[in-house]
Amino acid sequence: MGPNGAGKTTTVECVIGLRSPDRGVIRVMGLDPQADREELHMIVGAQLQASALPGQLKVGEILDLYHSFYPGAADPGEIMGSLALAETRNACYESLSGGLKQRVSIALALIGNPKVAVLDEMTTGLDPQARRDTWHLIEQRQHVRGRGGDRGPAVPAPAGGAAGGRPAVAPGRPGQDGPGPRADRG
Repeated sequence: MGPNGAGKTTTVECVIGLRSPDRGVIRVMGLDPQADREELHMIVGAQLQASALPGQLKVGEILDLYHSFYPGAADPGEIMGSLALAETRNACYESLSGGLKQRVSIALALIGNPKVAVLDEMTTGLDPQARRDTWHLIEQRQHVRGRGGDRGPAVPAPAGGAAGGRPAVAPGRPGQDGPGPRADRG
């Protein structure tokens, strides 16, 4: 969380290995996002601020495809139901509204049952009910996953709320709100 221009999206891109940091060291659950990309992608789900998918693919096909990438992936039907996407299963991606495309993006970030979910501008374009549904799904997945004491995806609280011990971003520098994980400075 942080103001416009604070570097949130740049940080997200560095954390998931799409960009190299200008300085410092980043580790996600002990993994270097650049050197350990394959391992990282198996434990981190990411929803970027902007994304594009082939317009002719149906929502169900997209989720089924991403489901096939991960051992132990979440059930696509369950994810679609939780994000109010079930009725769009047979709709082509290009025909979806911006809010529905955002829900698909969130579903793809969560389909692999990630240990860490990195969600950039997650609720942008969602109506109030969709925002509540999305936060409910994330809270549910955080508490229900139970991988040997694993709390589930680490996610920030909604804007305007505390960051739940997760990193926050302040203008021009890493910030910290509570005892959660943070990027190491080098």
